[in-house]
Amino acid sequence: MLFAFSVAPMTTGEDGSVHDAVAAAVKIVRESGLAHETTSMFTTIEGDWDQCMDVIKRATEAVSAYGNRVSLVIKADIRPGHDSGEITGKVQRLEQAIADSVG
Repeated sequence: MLFAFSVAPMTTGEDGSVHDAVAAAVKIVRESGLAHETTSMFTTIEGDWDQCMDVIKRATEAVSAYGNRVSLVIKADIRPGHDSGEITGKVQRLEQAIADSVG
């Protein structure tokens, strides 16, 4: 399973930045041992339902230390029979399809 999530405090510092809170969440992800990728908008993790939801919960709790209200957005790709490697495999198949269509 792949879960893309974004978590941030609803209140921010004077400059509107949430990077310290997001860093606390990403640290939880990195320490989880799950395959992951962080971009400017979302962090994607790969694992089973319980593993991923535990990491998302702990990341959300870490962000809650930065404000009394938290925003959490989750998108999941639930695909039985594909236990690992999809975090990179999906992108590789996309790139191959693009390469195959050029020419």
